[in-house]
Amino acid sequence: MTTWTDHTADRPISLTAPSGIDRAAHHRLDEAWLAAAWSHPSTRCFVVSGGQVLIDETPDGRTELVMTPSFEAPLTEAHRYFLGTDDDGVSYFALQKDSLPGRMDQSARPAGLREAGLLLSPRDAGLMAHAVALENWQRLHRFCSRCGERTVIAAAGHIRRCPACGAEHYPRTDPAVIMAVTDDEDRILLGRQVHWPEGRFSTLAGFVEPGESIEQAVRREVQEEVGVTVGPVEYVASQPWPFPSSLMLGFMAHATSTEIDVDGDEIHEARWFSRDELGAAFESGEVLPPYGISIAARLIELWYGKPLPTRGAF
Repeated sequence: MTTWTDHTADRPISLTAPSGIDRAAHHRLDEAWLAAAWSHPSTRCFVVSGGQVLIDETPDGRTELVMTPSFEAPLTEAHRYFLGTDDDGVSYFALQKDSLPGRMDQSARPAGLREAGLLLSPRDAGLMAHAVALENWQRLHRFCSRCGERTVIAAAGHIRRCPACGAEHYPRTDPAVIMAVTDDEDRILLGRQVHWPEGRFSTLAGFVEPGESIEQAVRREVQEEVGVTVGPVEYVASQPWPFPSSLMLGFMAHATSTEIDVDGDEIHEARWFSRDELGAAFESGEVLPPYGISIAARLIELWYGKPLPTRGAF
């Protein structure tokens, strides 16, 4: 069986390829530097609204974020987020607005990260993931959790400060585990969530609870969702997943029991598949493969030994 590194060398996990952007966090509190960067003619910015940005197709068939020089940017008050600089010294900002700007040429279109993450370059996808995560956090954390006062934006969008009690609040990231579970017969366990359409199966996943290690979370989630006991757990890779604020931690896990007892609350159906069975199910349409942007597809491929049939964005 091919290894993860060999198998995915030319198929990086979406949103994880090097973006070429230095987040330059040391500049976030330097108001003079930020002001100079914003006014520089090489600076580029884009609008994020409701988790969406504008994307456009270039004449040579590539898909790009619609970015403009800062002097052409729509007006905003405090919702301007510094995202970093590239190797050429270009600074990038995101502007949070209530709606996306219109385009006179009508060629650009709005897109969320699930779609755009598969189409954009690593640079643009990384910038978008950063901006979407900040926007989600900013919209949901406007008030101080300590005293209830409205907070103000600081550190170029990466801190919210409370003017009443002085508390500082930082963007949250919720760790979640996602795991491909296999058994002694080298079958894989896939499940279908209660709100998913018929035929859509994927790996199991769940959030890490307070006071719990990620290995414990893998075992607990599998036990709770499908009643299967897990022994050895091996970390594979991670993926930012700002929907709205998760970090997916991917694992291969080995089951020490195989009897399935779905919980009915999160998982409606779960099945063991051999490679031949899963390939036949893909071919017949009985099982729909995971969408390409998710790390789930890569975890299944690690076991499957070859790329899965492709689908669009999720």
